[in-house]
This record gives sequence, structure tokens and C-alpha cells, in this order.
Amino acid sequence: MRAEVEAIVDEIKQGMALLRRHLDWDASQQRMAELNGFVEDPSLWNDPERAQKIMRERTELEGRINGYLQLERDLHDNVELIELGEMEGDQTVIDDAENALKGMKAEVVKQQVATMLSGEADANDTFLEVNSGAGGTESQDWTNMLLRMYTRWAEQHGYKVEILEMHDGEEAGIKSATIQIKGHNAYGWLKTESGVHRLVRISPFDSQARRHTSFSSVWVYPVIDDRIEIEINESDCRIDTYRAQGAGGQHINTTDSAVRITHYPTGIVVSCQSERSQHKNRATAWNMLRARMYEAELKKREEKANAENAGKTDIGWGHQIRSYVLQPYQLVKDLRTGEQSTSPSDVLDGALDPFMEAALAQKAFGKQPADIQDVD
Repeated sequence: MRAEVEAIVDEIKQGMALLRRHLDWDASQQRMAELNGFVEDPSLWNDPERAQKIMRERTELEGRINGYLQLERDLHDNVELIELGEMEGDQTVIDDAENALKGMKAEVVKQQVATMLSGEADANDTFLEVNSGAGGTESQDWTNMLLRMYTRWAEQHGYKVEILEMHDGEEAGIKSATIQIKGHNAYGWLKTESGVHRLVRISPFDSQARRHTSFSSVWVYPVIDDRIEIEINESDCRIDTYRAQGAGGQHINTTDSAVRITHYPTGIVVSCQSERSQHKNRATAWNMLRARMYEAELKKREEKANAENAGKTDIGWGHQIRSYVLQPYQLVKDLRTGEQSTSPSDVLDGALDPFMEAALAQKAFGKQPADIQDVD
């Protein structure tokens, strides 16, 4: 076997070992046996809600286990084919098996990512907020660019995007916006994008063409389904109605259809103006509040488990998770993982998967970058 192919086989084996460890193989096998026992019980569907939960868990776990076993079989079969081809001098068989092994590298990475998206709410739809920070008009334009970036990413993955609220900037861009991204694993993919994003460029709003630095924040939290219970006392909330802003036809700005809910105990404020109906906006706002409270609980769990100070920070220098430099050179760099791209135009057009995968891997497998420096 050629040295290059042996290196690929070693990479696949290392990836599979990591995958097996993250699956917690023995525990997964034991849990699968338990779930199979539940499914074989005739009384399972006496409680439809519990039955659906069990069937959903079983399907997801079975898919992960079978995916790993298929990798084992494919690796064994292709290595044997190469050895057989070498013995018989059949280059066609060797080439086909080597190409299959190269494809397996990508499949191992894909399955590793799938194991990272196994949290309680990872499979859910998600809300995503963008807010402008330091930088005035520059920051508001940057916030609009970020909104487009995430919209393009979502569309490329077949997700649906709905704008729930948007506040325009005074001169250009937007002050803030909230969108809902709908699709399987939307929250799981986007959850590591929360944080401050920094842009460095020659300002299109500066007559002297000077370089400017702008900051905007992104906040991601999952849409809560019926599986997750969040208790909210309405007496703890203040509900305000107001006229919606922005484009929307004759109805817009003529009635108090927009809804804002303030939760006093936590200080969380949510608002929605996407519908003409105040009742629909109110229902969406309640769902957003439940989602925000759930996300806050997830943060508390993460802080306790990892001893990290997670949560919202100032939208400014020193708190950024990623820098996008358009001048004097072209570079996007994630300050948590060290992942980078020399094509900011592609990243701003939605090419975010490498950054998301690196951040997910860091959380799931404990990979820590060494001395990552920001870029100017």
C-alpha cells in the first residue's frame, strides 16, 4: 500500500476513534438495548407523548451507531480490495478503493459533526439576533452585512428564513434585527455564532477613505418545542404594543400591531412586528421569550460544567469572537479556534461551515488552539 494511502487510512482510524469516544460506545449500546426493550413493549403507545420521545431518541441513536459500523465495514473492505488488487496487479480495483477511502475521510468528519449536534435543542429551529455596536453608521452597515451573511448561509443549507423584527439605521444599514431560521439542526449549527463580530475595512462612508473598525453582536437561541417545558408567570411580564417600523405596505405604521414583552425577573426583552395581526405577533413574542429563557438556562449549565463566563458581553473591542479584515489584506479569523479564511467575500456570502465545525469540535472534543492572536 502506498505511503499516501496508508496516511489516509491512519487519518480515518484516528477520526473513527474520536467518533467512537464521543459516542461513548458502550453506553450507547446499552441505551440502544433499553430503547429496543421499550419499543417491544405493547403498552408503549398508551402514552403517545412518551412513545414519540422514545422513538425519536431511538431513531437518532440507531443512525449514529449504524453510521459508525458502516464506516468500520467500508474501511475493512477497501483495505482488503487494495491488498487484493496489489496481489493480482489490478490497478482499476486499487484506484477505486483508494478513491473510496478518500471519500471516507469526508464521511468521518460529517459523522463527527453529527455527534456534536446531539444536544437537547440542537435539532430545533433557531432565532438569531444581530445588533450594532461601537461605530455608528459603520456598525449599522456591518450589522446589515452580517444579517445577509447568515441569511445566505441558511438559504444554501435549504433552511427557511423569516424576518421577525428590524430597525433601520439613520443613514444606512440596520440597528438591529431578529430572524427565525427554520430547518433540522438549525440551532445546533448556529449556536456557536453568538458573540461580537469585528470588521476592519476602508469605510465607504468616509470621504477621506480611512480604515475603520466596526463591531456588531450576534445572539442565537433555539425555538422551543413541546418537548421542553419553560414556566413563565404572566404577572412577571409587561406587554407593550406599538406601531411597526419599516416597509410593509399600507397597513404598516397605522396600527399598534407590534408587540414587546419585558420579563421583570430576568430583564429579558423580546419584540415581534413581522405580522399584521397583533395576536400573531404576541404569540411569536411569547415563543421568543420562552426560547430566551431556555437559552439562558443552557448558559448557566455550560458555565457550571466548563467554569466559563459565558453570556452577553460589551459590543466592542476585546470581546470579539471573530475578525473580518478587508483592508489592508483579506482575512477572516476566529479567535476561539484559530480557523481562518483568506476569502472574506466567500465568508460574507455564507461560507461559514468551517468556522462552525471548528467551534463545535472545540466544544465537543476539547480541542484548544494555541496562542491565537487577533488580526489588525
